[in-house]
Amino acid sequence: MLDRALPVLDVQGLKTVFKTRGGEVHAVNNVSFDLKAGELLGVVGESGSGKSVTMMSLLGLLPMPPAEIRAGSVMFDGEDLLNVSQEKLRSVRGGKIGFVFQDPMTSLNPVFPVGYQIAEPLRKHMGMSKKDAAIRAKELLELVGIPDADQRLLDYPHQFSGGMRQRVMIAIALACDPQVLIADEPTTALDVTIQAQILELMKELRDKLGMAVIWITHDLGVIAGIADRVMVMYGGQVVEHAPVQELFTNPQHPYTSALLKTIPSISGERAARLTVIEGQPPLVVGPPTACPFRDRCAKAMPVCALKVPPRYEIGEGHDTACFLADPLEVANAG
Repeated sequence: MLDRALPVLDVQGLKTVFKTRGGEVHAVNNVSFDLKAGELLGVVGESGSGKSVTMMSLLGLLPMPPAEIRAGSVMFDGEDLLNVSQEKLRSVRGGKIGFVFQDPMTSLNPVFPVGYQIAEPLRKHMGMSKKDAAIRAKELLELVGIPDADQRLLDYPHQFSGGMRQRVMIAIALACDPQVLIADEPTTALDVTIQAQILELMKELRDKLGMAVIWITHDLGVIAGIADRVMVMYGGQVVEHAPVQELFTNPQHPYTSALLKTIPSISGERAARLTVIEGQPPLVVGPPTACPFRDRCAKAMPVCALKVPPRYEIGEGHDTACFLADPLEVANAG
């Protein structure tokens, strides 16, 4: 029986940089979070906020160089994944931790049938025979809702629609019964009807298999329907972290509030113009020395330009990296 109170994944103080001709890009800055068995953690933020780089750092999926993990720990199954051998890390990737990438057409190999690609991790990580792996591959296609699985195992990626290719990617990620599934914007390239089907599928699989899920997206509307907790990222940092309902009803960071205002209303009232967040995301060259959102924030105070805000605890499971949560800093600014 899984102990849902204990984290299956515990990330502390993760820092990732990229060495470029223009200087060191600090893409992930002191990111900490945990993930409990059976829960779904939503990770949201604009493009370039560090969502995908954070998750790829956990599994050694970044090219090194130019990437370099400067600090932190990633505790999984009693070991720090940042300090294990490449062989050990390969056994975790695709085995105990599955990863679904954003674009299934570029993630699937166009020259192999999908059945071969689903069976490959089964033979590599679980030591299955070719026959047993083929049987399991058929079961996995059925699990993710692809009809005529016997025949579809022989088909190539180009013979599937975008939604079906994404289901194949999910089947590959689930092949070895992972404890954790990381889904990197898996519905972005799909139309809204297929998005809804994939989201419903993920909820069903999480409930059925009991795995923990990290769902990366820029769409807070998606997160509202599937997540237990939400981690909001901006400028390579975690700016707010809260249970999903708490985040929507009581946002504490100005960036989170601004993101929520960009969600279109579906009320019967006459539609107003969509809210936009003025300005551009920050250039993260060099280590952070201030609040990354200060230049776009209507509530910025002098202190915001002087140092990086810590994560203040607002309530149970709810914290924010904003000086507005510190009465002393607000008083000094006033």
